[in-house]
Amino acid sequence: MSEPVDSHPLADLPLDQLVACHECDLLMRKPVLKLDEKAHCPRCGYELYAHRHNVVQRSLALVLAALLLYIPANFLPIMQLHLLGQSSNDTVWSGVVGLYNTGMAEVAVVVFLCSMAIPLLKLLCQLAVLLSIRLNIGRSYGLLLYRIYHHLRDWGMLEVYFMGVLVAMVKLVELAELSLGLGLACFISLLLVQVWLEVVMSPHQIWSALSGEDLHACD
Repeated sequence: MSEPVDSHPLADLPLDQLVACHECDLLMRKPVLKLDEKAHCPRCGYELYAHRHNVVQRSLALVLAALLLYIPANFLPIMQLHLLGQSSNDTVWSGVVGLYNTGMAEVAVVVFLCSMAIPLLKLLCQLAVLLSIRLNIGRSYGLLLYRIYHHLRDWGMLEVYFMGVLVAMVKLVELAELSLGLGLACFISLLLVQVWLEVVMSPHQIWSALSGEDLHACD
């Protein structure tokens, strides 16, 4: 637990010794955590940050796994549709192309950005940030890329696209014969790996390592 400002005279403390809750805005003294410990807000219980072990190594493994899954998730068939003797293989990319060819260019661009371009850019930013920490080079560029990554987080909407795929499958199964493709398994795996990466890649430790406050924060 952290110590709130309300009960302690912390006004004279430097900013790097204070932390504010992202949920209730309570300002408190930043606690010093040991390995695998977590800091929670005493007012609302929100997890402020955690000190996880081997953050860079584990995060690098997950980023590389996500990058390996990216191409099959987007270009292998998600589902195969059989209707009136005709068959079609649908992928994420073919969905973008189909929207564009039917005159919905604006929608196609949004789908392409949110389901393909931005998720890939996020992964590349994470990879560059982790390598800058791991190899101890270009940490100033790592800081810039990590800021860019945080601005992109709300625009990568793989889970929204996945829900759209599920809704389409439920509606199409009554009209035609539907079979699932390998692309769907890769897409779900990519989504799960990215969620796991968000948990493992502790922002507090990454910021500390990039800014030079604690070069061993990610050990």
